[in-house]
Amino acid sequence: MAEPSYLTAVRESYDTVAADYAERVKSPAELDPLSRAVLAAFAETVRAADRGPVADLGCGPGKVTAYLAELGVPAFGVDLSPRMVALARRAYPRVRFAVGSMTALPIADAALGGALAYYSAHHTPPDVLPTVFAEFHRTLAPGGHLMLAGYVGDDERIRPTRAYGGHPVSYESHLVPPDRIADLLARAGLVVSARLVQEPGQGVKRTVATFLAAKPEQDRAPL
Repeated sequence: MAEPSYLTAVRESYDTVAADYAERVKSPAELDPLSRAVLAAFAETVRAADRGPVADLGCGPGKVTAYLAELGVPAFGVDLSPRMVALARRAYPRVRFAVGSMTALPIADAALGGALAYYSAHHTPPDVLPTVFAEFHRTLAPGGHLMLAGYVGDDERIRPTRAYGGHPVSYESHLVPPDRIADLLARAGLVVSARLVQEPGQGVKRTVATFLAAKPEQDRAPL
């Protein structure tokens, strides 16, 4: 089966911008206080649950993955871009990184104590989000936790032509309303426990929504 064109665009674009992206994107320690606090809360939650390792999905150059590891979380990273994964392995040789897609994760069923999708799901077309969220559900152990954070909007579709130092890119960003994301997570069998919306201006350029969710201990089939 041929790869969907949006995945090809994301892979090729991030392979192209990888080096400049790694230089320009902030480390977690440089984020605004609220973003740091939510990441720390997620790390504390998955440590306490102790259900297994945490996958940083769409990990890019590995900065957030390594930050979780520093917080005592057994974390590893997965990214669609081989060049991003190569940069992550070079920068953080003690952390495991692998190439993979959120639509078909190279992770066994119920293997994860936690999953983090940090500013990585917005390149997914809205009609593919149920597939991605089903993969989150499949790979999480019962009682495992999810943190999903990224840009949201009123069904906005953004098509930049250049990014991160002026390199050509062909990916798109899909900014979905927060209520719809929460509904899709619930339909995937994940229970949303918290939702935080950050408006532009306080350390963020666009509206950002963060969701904390979990796979129930007594799991039920997704809708």
